[in-house]
Amino acid sequence: MNRSLLAVLLAFNGGFVDTAGFLGLQGLFVAHVTGNFVTLAAALVFGTHGIIIKLIALPEFMLVIALARLAGLALAHRGQSAFRIMLGVKVALLAAFFGLAVAFGPFSDSDAPAALLTGFAGVAAMAVQNAVQRAHLASVPPTTIMTGNTTQAMLDVIDLVGGSDPTQVAAVRTRFRRTVGAISWFAVGCAVAALLYAWIGFWNLAVPVVVGASTVILRLRD
Repeated sequence: MNRSLLAVLLAFNGGFVDTAGFLGLQGLFVAHVTGNFVTLAAALVFGTHGIIIKLIALPEFMLVIALARLAGLALAHRGQSAFRIMLGVKVALLAAFFGLAVAFGPFSDSDAPAALLTGFAGVAAMAVQNAVQRAHLASVPPTTIMTGNTTQAMLDVIDLVGGSDPTQVAAVRTRFRRTVGAISWFAVGCAVAALLYAWIGFWNLAVPVVVGASTVILRLRD
């Protein structure tokens, strides 16, 4: 499968799922989990909901990444396609996120048991996506956290304009295109998620499930 296409689909889903989670779970970042420190501080100051789910999100994210890594290594040891199987696991978690959100949402209290379970499914899905990308697509820019990508893009702009080492120009230009592509498709995912959430609420989460499933199908055709 074309790695550039896979990176596009993952970046789109990263932005989409993060936005949907933020809108539907009172400020929960399911992909950019460290951003929850900010919204947690706001919740503590203003006395709003979402304190428990934001406290648990990062430890859960770390645990799922560790489990995904162990599962991937075990699959590879058995000669199975860890990449494809873990993409399938991510899609299953996205489907769980979608099903729980539609069944129990919208949530007036994001610390209620049903809301916590829903948020955990979204965080787990994005944790698996992060783990899979780092393990199998390390050459492409991150697809869920854009701060580092934005920094790299601007550094590359300066290097290209200011005259970097001639032997490195082609590599810098290629990296710049990939990085801008990741940022752009993440932003598109954010915009589409917001528009669809305003229209159909949590039913918008059907989109990342379909997009995620397409990555598995395309991977099967490799």
